[in-house]
Amino acid sequence: MKAHSLKDLGRLRDALQQRERAAAEARARAAAARAAADRARQLFAHSVGPVTPLPALNLNLASTPRPAPEPRQRQLDEAAALREAWSDEVDVESLLLTDDGLSFRRPDIGPDVVTRLRRGHWSIQAEIDLHGLRREEARDALAAFLRDTRRRGLRCLRVVHGKGHGSPGRQPVLKGKAQRWLAQSADVLAFAQASGPQGGAGALIVLLAGT
Repeated sequence: MKAHSLKDLGRLRDALQQRERAAAEARARAAAARAAADRARQLFAHSVGPVTPLPALNLNLASTPRPAPEPRQRQLDEAAALREAWSDEVDVESLLLTDDGLSFRRPDIGPDVVTRLRRGHWSIQAEIDLHGLRREEARDALAAFLRDTRRRGLRCLRVVHGKGHGSPGRQPVLKGKAQRWLAQSADVLAFAQASGPQGGAGALIVLLAGT
């Protein structure tokens, strides 16, 4: 800034003085803030007393894995679709084989498969007991059981439906329904009435399709 007159010199002097005052005020504020921080640190140190730093352990904090999301709505949708697909009115009597005990097999499954089921050729890998369940509860439970075992790659299952000793008229209510439901499941290749040691007339041995 060039001064061309005494008036300009006066204005320049005033501007410089104002700038110096502002700089001095800023330095004073900074010094006051540092002093206040020092006083706060001293007060904290006096209140806490002597401290000993903890040794460094160099530990890595492991993150807890989150549980897998449970597809509840999909399960509800599948259960609703199942109720429509698995009908109690389907007549499977013509599909059931009554030679040497109750059995069922798909048309492309040989009769030796049923024979092996009866004789316990395959080890039972999972079991569900439908005792005490109402019709809808039993159907949903059986469907969930088949989905779970199929996902786990299991093949030979036992479905316990009971002999009906506790049912009205001492008739096995769930026995016929379980047969109908299993016969309508595309995952089921065959099933046979269990042998005596495996549950007899109160259970079915089921063979699922491979994955």
